[in-house]
Amino acid sequence: MKPAWEDLGTEYESSSSVVIGDADCTVETGLCSKHGVSGYPTIKYFPAGEKEGKPYQGGRTLDALKKFTEETLEVKCDVKDPKGCTEKETKYIETMKAKDAEAVAKELTRLKGMKAGSMKPELKQWLTQRMNILQQLA
Repeated sequence: MKPAWEDLGTEYESSSSVVIGDADCTVETGLCSKHGVSGYPTIKYFPAGEKEGKPYQGGRTLDALKKFTEETLEVKCDVKDPKGCTEKETKYIETMKAKDAEAVAKELTRLKGMKAGSMKPELKQWLTQRMNILQQLA
C-alpha cells in the first residue's frame, strides 16, 4: 500500500487541484482522532471546499488510486467551458486554438518529452496544465 501511495503522491506533486498526504497516527493522534481514523491504513479524501473527510473504499493499487483521483478529485481546465481555467490557461487555449492540428500534436509531443525531466514544481504544474489543454484540442 505505501509504495502505491508514494507513487500517487509523486504523480500529483505538480497538480494545482490535488494534494496527496499522509499522517502517522501513532504520532499525530489528535489529527487522526479528529478525522475518525482508528484502523490503519485508512484513506480519507477531502473534495474541494469540504472540511470533513470521506472514507475511500476503493482498491489499493496505484492504478485504482489514480483512477479514483482522476475521476473524483482532480479539477482540470475544460477547453469547451473555460470558466474554471486560470487566466494563463485561457490565454494558452486561445493561442493553441489558432494553430493547426499538426502544430498542436507537435507541441504535445514536445511537452510529453519534457515531462520526465527535472524542473521546479511550478514549471511541472504548468507543463501538466498545457498537456491537459492540448489533449483536449487534439
